[in-house]
Amino acid sequence: MTLTATSDQATSAPTLRRLYIVRFVFAAVWAALLPVLGSDLKPATKILLLLYPAFDVAAAVVDAKTSRATRSIKGLYANMAISAAAAVGLAVAGSSGTADVLRVWGAWAIASGLVQLVVALLRRSMGGQWAMILSGGLSVLAGASFLASSTKTDPSLKVLAGYAALGGIFFLVSALRLPRAAKTAAAEY
Repeated sequence: MTLTATSDQATSAPTLRRLYIVRFVFAAVWAALLPVLGSDLKPATKILLLLYPAFDVAAAVVDAKTSRATRSIKGLYANMAISAAAAVGLAVAGSSGTADVLRVWGAWAIASGLVQLVVALLRRSMGGQWAMILSGGLSVLAGASFLASSTKTDPSLKVLAGYAALGGIFFLVSALRLPRAAKTAAAEY
């Protein structure tokens, strides 16, 4: 990695830390609301389902603005496209039923998990990324389980709350690890 990319990562670490904390709070609130709303595809549940990928797009936009000089920017653009497509897919699937919502969510979890894994691997030198690497890998596995659960007789959306909560925890862990990594990188220059 070049000196410029590493110093850019050190500069972007505080913004990324704040973004990760916001993502944790959003995921925690979202995960708490989904079981309250239930597995029925009522309008409020549909809106909540659409908010998650829409928020992911917004977070990727903020991340991309901060990370312009790093190699992770292409992955962030891919994540924006994947999450935007997921929001559209969920809007359509919401009128078809829970199984279709789980299929769309599962495909999104797999695709976005792979992108998250690649972005985190590219950011390894920044520090605090092991949780994002683990989160990306687990997202792929969770996506496969959502696809499998969509074939059950009575599929439930409640499994998505656990997915969001765990993802939020991974963001919090990375946020807590980033300050130390940023200070170490800054001290090297």
